[in-house]
Amino acid sequence: MTACVHDHGAYGAQRYGAADRIGAGNLLTAERRLAALSLVRTGALHDLGHVIENGAPRIQPNQTPFVMTLSARADNVIRRRRAAGATNDAGTTLERIEMTTHVGTHIDALGHATVGNRMYNGLDAAEVLDDFGLRELGIENVPPMVTRGVCLDASGLDGGEYLEPGRAITADDLERLRDRARVEIGEGDVVCVNTGWGRWFMRDNDRYVSGEPGIDESGARWLTERGVVAIASDNMAVEVVPNPDHPRLVLPVHQHALAEAGVYLIENIVLDGLVAAGHAEFCFVLLATKYRGATGCPVRPIAMV
Repeated sequence: MTACVHDHGAYGAQRYGAADRIGAGNLLTAERRLAALSLVRTGALHDLGHVIENGAPRIQPNQTPFVMTLSARADNVIRRRRAAGATNDAGTTLERIEMTTHVGTHIDALGHATVGNRMYNGLDAAEVLDDFGLRELGIENVPPMVTRGVCLDASGLDGGEYLEPGRAITADDLERLRDRARVEIGEGDVVCVNTGWGRWFMRDNDRYVSGEPGIDESGARWLTERGVVAIASDNMAVEVVPNPDHPRLVLPVHQHALAEAGVYLIENIVLDGLVAAGHAEFCFVLLATKYRGATGCPVRPIAMV
């Protein structure tokens, strides 16, 4: 696939019209789905999602804890049904879950980030935000993703097994990693950047959320200029934390990707198996649950090769 570079200012209304609400999702065409499926040679599958459980890592105070409890247990249900005259002891169990939708492996909706009050495609946050969800740009708008995936392994850039927090992965780094992987990056791709930092997920959560290696704004712009649909990484925010210009800059990649370019971010993705198998190109599949007005949702992406 030949790399296709666009003017990085051609986003939103300039490219897709004033009514657009899916951003780079417009690039998920039938032709690209067929091309991605043609990459499947063996039928082998890599699960790119974490198990979500009580104690899942979170960044306080914005992210609330994931808590799951059983709200109806089979033993209690059977007692109630016996009292009502049932004789076949049909037990059923249900749970109640309290969580932020940004837990575990998840995708950010375009409405997750703002630049001041400005949201994707020039929308005003004052008009979009509601106590009960986003009036526009919610996760229900994310199209199903069946497209070409590219994995760039940045974990060894500094000679170790993983990068350290605050290590920015720049545009120059990404270009070298692309060349090393012998792949091109083009329109409609999902690019997965492996930092090695995902090893600490549920192994040392305090360490995992204390900071992270990740792409900086130059890296994000290098990717969005090539027309990618989404950027994924094995960390909490895709981008480097703290930012090299901290405290002046906080989450500039979120601002550029989501609010300006309309490119989705996939966080806490699991890339170990894909990297170990040496797969730089694959068929990427992700379906976002349609919670109306939500700013993101947990997902279970897969790579087929």
